Amino acid sequence: MNTEPVDKEAPDRLYTVTAGRGGADEPTLDSVALIVAESEPSPDMQSEHTAILRLCTRPIAVVELSAELELPVSVVRILLADLLDTGAVTARHTTPSTAQEGARHDSDTLKQVLLALQRL
Repeated sequence: MNTEPVDKEAPDRLYTVTAGRGGADEPTLDSVALIVAESEPSPDMQSEHTAILRLCTRPIAVVELSAELELPVSVVRILLADLLDTGAVTARHTTPSTAQEGARHDSDTLKQVLLALQRL
């Protein structure tokens, strides 16, 4: 856990990173949606977009990306919306189980989400 004091310029940095956008209207990007890179980073990409693509070589949850990048989930969702729009990433969703089928949980994914939440 980072115990350093919050930088007073952090809000300015986050404003710059998101180009002033306030929130992603992407309904598919809940905290446990798995993100997968579909392309390599390009030289003209924003550094945060490049970092996301490098982290998404395997499926990774939105909340875990937030922890790895040390950015708020809301900011990560905005950046992911950019990448989704260009096709650079795809979002995979867990299939909700029905009561008849019983609960199906991918234990590896649940462990990753739990670890990411603990790092926040």
